[in-house]
Amino acid sequence: MIANGLLIIFPLLLAIAAFFDLFTMRIPNKINLAIAVAFVGLAVLLQLPMEQIGLSFALGFGVMVIGFGLFALGVMGGGDVKFLAAISLWFGLSVNMLEFILLTSVYGGLLTLVILGLRKVPYFPQFMHGQHWLLKLHDKETGVPYGIAIAIAGIQVYPNTLWFAQIPTL
Repeated sequence: MIANGLLIIFPLLLAIAAFFDLFTMRIPNKINLAIAVAFVGLAVLLQLPMEQIGLSFALGFGVMVIGFGLFALGVMGGGDVKFLAAISLWFGLSVNMLEFILLTSVYGGLLTLVILGLRKVPYFPQFMHGQHWLLKLHDKETGVPYGIAIAIAGIQVYPNTLWFAQIPTL
C-alpha cells in the first residue's frame, strides 16, 4: 500500500505543474523543489548508490545550465527550465532521459502547433470570454505553456524507470 503511494508522487507532481502552467503560465518553484526533495527521499529510501545520486544531480545541473542559455535567448521559459532540471534527477543518465527529451520535443511541437492554431481563431464564443486562462493562451504576445508537454513526456516515460521496478519491493 505504501509502495503504491510512493509510486504516485512523481506523476502527481508533474500533473500539478502542468495544470499550473496551463492556467497561470507559471510553474511554482515549490513544485520543482518538491520534485527534487521527493527524488532525494526515495533515493535514500531505496538505497541508491551515492554515485548514481551524484550523477543525477550533475545531469540536473547540466540541464539547468543549457536551459538557462535557452532562456537567455528567449527560447524557453525559466519555469520550464527548472521543471526540466528537476525531472532529470528522476531519469538520470539513462535511456529514459533520452526518451524523455525526445518525447518532450515532439509533444512540445504539437502543443505549439495547437496553440498557434488556436491563436488564429479571431474570436471566442461569449461563454469563453470570462476564462482568463483561455484568453491568455489566445494572446499572441504570450508564450506556450511548455510545461504541459514536459509533464506528459515525464509521465509517459516514468513507468519504464528503475523507480517502477524498485518501489514495489519496499
